[in-house]
Amino acid sequence: MATVKFREPILDFLFKPDSDRWLTLLRFGLGLQIVFYSLSLRGDWHALFAGEGSSFVSRDLTEAILKIENPFVPQIGWFVTLGSHAGLGEQTTLSILWALLFSAGCCLLLGLVCRPSAIIAWLLHLCAAKSGDFLAYGLDNLMTIGLFYLAIAPLPDRYALERLWKAKQSDPGRLGFHRRVLQLHLCIIYFFSGITKCLGAGWWNGASIWRALTRPPFNIIPIELLVSWKILFPLLGIAVCVIETSYPFFVWLKKTRLVWLVSVLAMHIAIGLSMGLYLFSLIMVILNLAAFGPGTWIISSQWAVLFENRRAEPRPSGAG
Repeated sequence: MATVKFREPILDFLFKPDSDRWLTLLRFGLGLQIVFYSLSLRGDWHALFAGEGSSFVSRDLTEAILKIENPFVPQIGWFVTLGSHAGLGEQTTLSILWALLFSAGCCLLLGLVCRPSAIIAWLLHLCAAKSGDFLAYGLDNLMTIGLFYLAIAPLPDRYALERLWKAKQSDPGRLGFHRRVLQLHLCIIYFFSGITKCLGAGWWNGASIWRALTRPPFNIIPIELLVSWKILFPLLGIAVCVIETSYPFFVWLKKTRLVWLVSVLAMHIAIGLSMGLYLFSLIMVILNLAAFGPGTWIISSQWAVLFENRRAEPRPSGAG
């Protein structure tokens, strides 16, 4: 009896019926992300993932280390070897892989063959991230997470072109479960990221923000301007710690969700503009909007209506 008592609220929380608006945001956003990611690497794609003789760190070296750690992690070398068996040279195979990744992003944008496109985008991006592991950073991990959730989600959504010939609608409970998992994952990411920052003194005295903004190649703001505003760095550092650590708590509450969502989005947009990390900021905006955006705008509209109603209330007349 006690088990049933606790089981029902958990199931209601995990499988709360939901629409597919969040899935539309995730699909379109990740399609845009993949397109921009592919275009940003177009000029260096062959140099990044060539074997011996690469102008960057050799792919062979990176994949040799990767095989020691885990030989089952997907890598570009698998496709190069497969292409060689089909009589294709390394450069040709790399060009085909780039074209497939770019095409998968375009298909996600349009909503065509959504699930195969999501799986191809996830697999090829994972291969690129692992084969170029020495040059990878948080962006690649977050893109892999987002694409994985998209690949297993109940596609297509109602706004995908594929829906024109696939009229079957997804189960609202299943849609709610997939969104809930994404929400919980984001909360875990922000909470432990915030806790880690809180443990270091650099975020409390502003030193971490100073180092981030002055270290090449992220030093796009003139140093003179940074010096004139350095008094604000401790406040900004503390604000980041508070926003990230308390994200799992306040983003769930209806009264504070809009404030926290806007704060997180503003934080990531500021990071993108001040450090040139545009793709990193974009993926964080996409994941946050998909996870907590739909429904939040309803809350904001309710706030607006309440504000207007209070303004319209007649004011008591003064004593005459």
